[in-house]
Amino acid sequence: MLSDTFLDLAIALGLGLLVGLQKERAASPLAGLRTFALVSLAGGISAVVATQTTPWVVVAGLLAVTAFMITGNVVLLHEEESDPGQTTEVAVVVTFLVGALTVAGPAEVGIVCGATTAMLLHLRDELHHWVGKLTDRDVRAIMQFVVISLVVLPVLPDRAFGPYHVVNPRQVWWMVVLIVGLNLAGYGAFRIFGERAGTVLAGVLGGVISSTATTVGYARQTHARKGMDASAVVVVWIASGVVFVRVMLEIGAVAPSFLPIAAGPLAVMLAVFVVLATFAWKSGATPSDMPIEPGNPTELKPAVLFGAIYAVVIVFVAAAQDLLGDAGLYAVAAVSGLTDVDALTLSTSRLVATERLSPDTAWRLVVVAILSNLVFKLILAASLGSRPFARRLGVLGGVAIAVGVGILFIWP
Repeated sequence: MLSDTFLDLAIALGLGLLVGLQKERAASPLAGLRTFALVSLAGGISAVVATQTTPWVVVAGLLAVTAFMITGNVVLLHEEESDPGQTTEVAVVVTFLVGALTVAGPAEVGIVCGATTAMLLHLRDELHHWVGKLTDRDVRAIMQFVVISLVVLPVLPDRAFGPYHVVNPRQVWWMVVLIVGLNLAGYGAFRIFGERAGTVLAGVLGGVISSTATTVGYARQTHARKGMDASAVVVVWIASGVVFVRVMLEIGAVAPSFLPIAAGPLAVMLAVFVVLATFAWKSGATPSDMPIEPGNPTELKPAVLFGAIYAVVIVFVAAAQDLLGDAGLYAVAAVSGLTDVDALTLSTSRLVATERLSPDTAWRLVVVAILSNLVFKLILAASLGSRPFARRLGVLGGVAIAVGVGILFIWP
C-alpha cells in the first residue's frame, strides 16, 4: 500500500536524522544532520525502486554514496581540514543500508540498527574510556568467551549420545556458555564497581560470580583482619541469597515453562535470605570496601570441567530416576549440590524441558542441592573463618535450612 511506503520512508528519514544529529553536534566536517538524513532517505528510495525494477538499484545507490564520501575526503585533504578515522564514512554507508532495510526488510530490524548506530556514535568517549581501563586479563577473558561461545559451540554435534540418550554435546556446551556468560557478567560488574563496592554490592557480585569462592575468601579475611566478622557474614549471606536469583535465571533460560512452578518456593527462600541478611546487617555490620577479586571466569579448563560435571550429573539423575526412584534423585542432588548448584539446576531443567522429569520433583531437587551447598559453605566457614564469623553464619544457615526443609515437605 502507498501509505505503508510513505511510512517506511518517514521512518528511514527519522533514523537518518537521529544519526545525523549526533554527527552534527560532533561538528563532523564530512557529513552532518542533513547529509545523514538524505543518505538514509536515499537508501529507502532505492529499496522502493528496487522492488519495481532490479535489486541492483540498491547496489548502485551504495556505490554512489561511497563515491561521494571519497570525493568529500579528497576535498577535505585539499583544504587541509583533517577528519581522522573512518567512523563517519562507515556510518554514512550503514545509514544508507538502514534506510534500505527499513523499506525492503523488517522495519523493526532497521529501526534497531539505526538506533544502535546512533548510540555507538554518541558513546564514543565513553567507549574509548572503557576500553582504556581494560587490562590484558580482561581482554583475555572476553576473547576466551568468544572462543567458548562462537567457535566451540557451533561445531559440536547436535544429537544425543550415551546411556539414556540425555547427553547432547551441543546442549552440554550451551550450558557451559550460559554459566560462563553469567560469571563473565559478574566479573565485568566487579571490574566496574569492585574497587568501591560496599557490603551489599560485594555480596551481590560474589553471588553472581561464585558464592562458594566468596565464602572461602571472606572466611580467610576474618583471620587476616580483625573486626570484619559481621561484615563478612553479610557479604557471604547475600552471596548465598543471590544463588536463588541465579538459579531462576538458569531455569528460565533452559526450561521457561518450568520457571512459574519453581519460582514460588525459590522466591520464598530468597525472601527468607533477604530478611536474615537485613537482620545480620542491623546486628553490627560495617561497610565493606574490600571485595575479594575473582579469577578469570572464562578459562577453558574450568569450562570443560563444568561441562563434564553437567554431563555426569544429567546421566546420574536420569539413571537414579530409572533405577532408584525419587530417593536416588535426592541423593544425587545432595551430593552434586555440595560443590556446584548450577550443574544440578541445568540438568534437571533440561530433563523437565524434554518431559523426562516432573516439575514438582525437579524444583525440590534444586532446593535440596542449594541446601546441600549451604551446608558445605557452613563447613568451609567453620574450617577457614574466625569463630565469631562461623557462629554468626551458622545461626543464619540453621534458620534457612530449617525453612528449606519445611518447604520441601509442606509446599504442594
